[in-house]
Amino acid sequence: MSAGAEDIVRASSALSSRLPWPLAVLARLAYNYRWAWLPDGPEVFADVDAARWAACGRNPVRLLQETSAEALLRAAADGSHVARAEQLEAALVEDLARPAATGVADEERPIAFFCAEYGLHVSLPIYAGGLGALAGDILKEASDRALPLVAVGLMYRHGYFRQRVDHTGWQQEYWVPTDPERSPAVLVTTADDRTPLRIRVPIGADDVVAQVWRVDVGRVPLFLLDTDVPENARVARWITTRLYDSDPQTRLAQYVLLGCGGAAALRALGITPAIVHMNEGHAAFAALEMTRTAIEGGTQFGAAFEAVRQRTVFTTHTPVPAGNDTYPSDQVRAALGPVAQSLGTSGDEIVRLGRSRPDDEHEPFGVTQFALRASRAANGVSRRHGEVSRDMWRVLWPEREVDGVPIGHVTNGVHIPSWVGAPMRRLLDRHLGAGWALRSADPATFEPIDAIPAEELWAVRGDQRRHLVEYVRDRSQLQRIARGDPREYVEASARAFDPEVLTIGFARRLATYKRLHLLLHDVQRSFALLGGERPVQLLLAGKAHPRDDGGKRLVQDLFAVRAQQRAFERVVFLEDYNLGVAARLVGGCDLWINVPRPPLEASGTSGMKNVVNGGLQLSVLDGWWAEGHDGANGWALSGEVDPDEAGQDARHAGELYRLLESEVVPEFYDRDAAGIPQAWTARMKRSMRTLIPAFSAARMLAEYEERVYRAR
Repeated sequence: MSAGAEDIVRASSALSSRLPWPLAVLARLAYNYRWAWLPDGPEVFADVDAARWAACGRNPVRLLQETSAEALLRAAADGSHVARAEQLEAALVEDLARPAATGVADEERPIAFFCAEYGLHVSLPIYAGGLGALAGDILKEASDRALPLVAVGLMYRHGYFRQRVDHTGWQQEYWVPTDPERSPAVLVTTADDRTPLRIRVPIGADDVVAQVWRVDVGRVPLFLLDTDVPENARVARWITTRLYDSDPQTRLAQYVLLGCGGAAALRALGITPAIVHMNEGHAAFAALEMTRTAIEGGTQFGAAFEAVRQRTVFTTHTPVPAGNDTYPSDQVRAALGPVAQSLGTSGDEIVRLGRSRPDDEHEPFGVTQFALRASRAANGVSRRHGEVSRDMWRVLWPEREVDGVPIGHVTNGVHIPSWVGAPMRRLLDRHLGAGWALRSADPATFEPIDAIPAEELWAVRGDQRRHLVEYVRDRSQLQRIARGDPREYVEASARAFDPEVLTIGFARRLATYKRLHLLLHDVQRSFALLGGERPVQLLLAGKAHPRDDGGKRLVQDLFAVRAQQRAFERVVFLEDYNLGVAARLVGGCDLWINVPRPPLEASGTSGMKNVVNGGLQLSVLDGWWAEGHDGANGWALSGEVDPDEAGQDARHAGELYRLLESEVVPEFYDRDAAGIPQAWTARMKRSMRTLIPAFSAARMLAEYEERVYRAR
């Protein structure tokens, strides 16, 4: 049994002891997130007590801990409910019993995946945004493929910040504590006396102690380090409190803990990786600790580091130098000095590895530069991002032309079962055959989409749009009441939002380069679109970084316009964007807009999730859309780079309005005698057939195996 697996069994047994015996199956399911992407999985838990399920944030462990005895007895007496749960468990057991895939790794020497955040499910808030959602999808797809993989991260006690927007539109941040003991996580214990496993990580002058939590994601164990233990001083306990803490020194401590501590934890767990995959530069220091075994055997640091480099790969996600974390050299020397000394090297040598120009004493240390030097293979997350990265980091290979810089690309993809809405899944089950989601990398899987009757496809879009509108009506009224808005405005969303109206989504991190302001560049044209005879309704969501006042002002500007025009009742900003809100938006929106300033979109994945649900794209030809758009499966704005930002904004805004007015809106509302928009549904079919296989996590992970993990 793998490290921590017995702890999972004991935790589920303890939980089942408080349940009526027929519901013990739910306790066993609760400690493996595989239920979250099995058909009927979320519904089986929700049907125990729907109100409690919502109140506990769809956390299955809390649900079973907090649900009243009366509700539990009622669920236990429902034979059909128990049978559904048993069917889920049978599917889980069958999944776990499959032999591991063979190839680049095996169960004795798996792939070790390191990332600072994981967006597995809304009930485990240890993610901020797209990077975490991608990492969660990689773990789920690895499980589906039976790829031998273990993952390493941090257990943030407060996670990422929560968001409120006041009556002026200004973002307010707050944090909510998470209790790991009431989540689908268990403390890993030692084999001898069953006490919590502890590791020690020197970070500066502190000898930081961390315990290890295990979260099961199908077949993949995720190990999360946690410094909130009594042995640590308060400052050390704070290290794993907030994801991307605003204090640079704390963030550096997080990165040392993730990398050095994560590698030490794997060694303590008896796991020797065949490949180490550092997902973004936050995990770069894993390469340092991985050298320890060879050094203890007598190998010098340089040779040991090179040997580790030969089994380490790195994915960069950031297309601008300023987005890559850097630190003053003295701060890095102080933080890593004890680690360096124990490895037989110096802080100066480590700092040199993290500079673009090693001998430049005035240059700070960069985690991305260090990760590039610590890995044998590196990749960006789209074809264009690979090109941008080669140009951005060519300074590390001054002897090479830019095309020869050893940074490739693997374009991101999304885990189809996690993001497809239930009505669309049922439709595709009928037409694509059993197990189609497991064949999602194969374009032939989706060829039958062309034969789906347009009325069936349109009915599913209507169902998913209607579910979204119902959610928006309720959530927007609740948020407006909380802001103290006038009653008339509170009730406006219920009156204005219509399940038959073209619904447009724009949801992502609210950085200025994402250009939310283009949607309001011409207020009168926006007003005409929202309030015309063929109206549109617009849903917005996203968080600005707490220190990004420019990003915050984007929402404030929207609120200012809102007060001027009644038609802006059809614009709703949904606060506190998270995985749950994202799933509803990508499932229900007819059109997904993405207008970043090129070439600053590394990849983007929200639009891919919308495609899975039959949504269409109107995006800048940057990131994934530069590869995906074929002229007939959506709409595009130019991806040219222009130093005249104001001029580019004006051109892109004008083209955005033109496309909406002359192509998107007419195509959506032009109907045949049966009320079906034939041109729109034809474009939907082409979008789904061409884009789902190309941007699935199945295709992505297959490319990682073949082009990155496999040594050349």
